Amino acid sequence: MRQPPKLRPTLWDFLTALCVAALAVIVAVFQWRGGQTQGLTAVVSVDGAEVDRVFLGYAAGEKTYQAGDYTLTVEYDQDGAQVLASDCPTRDCVHTGTITRSGQSIVCLPGRFILHLEGGAADPNAIDAVLG
Repeated sequence: MRQPPKLRPTLWDFLTALCVAALAVIVAVFQWRGGQTQGLTAVVSVDGAEVDRVFLGYAAGEKTYQAGDYTLTVEYDQDGAQVLASDCPTRDCVHTGTITRSGQSIVCLPGRFILHLEGGAADPNAIDAVLG
């Protein structure tokens, strides 16, 4: 009967384990420091295509966008963004008010216009997940 070969770690096994451990430490430090957080950014899409990206840390003022047959005026400041005026029939986008947190959005359905916020610091009171 034949004896099974003795398995011994080689130099390459130690180098591979060392690389995996180093990568784990780097990722852990990056996560512990919170990663690279950017400020809040407003992203404007019309008809499914991104047409503008405004960093709210430096933005202050108004911009006008053409969305289909409608014209929307958006005001940006350091705290958030809002649609000031629109000539669409329902004007739900104007009534939405100011959005200030990442993930919030303003939508004008007749004009197929979307303004949403992304980036920024995470809200410590935000819900992480919904189950059930």
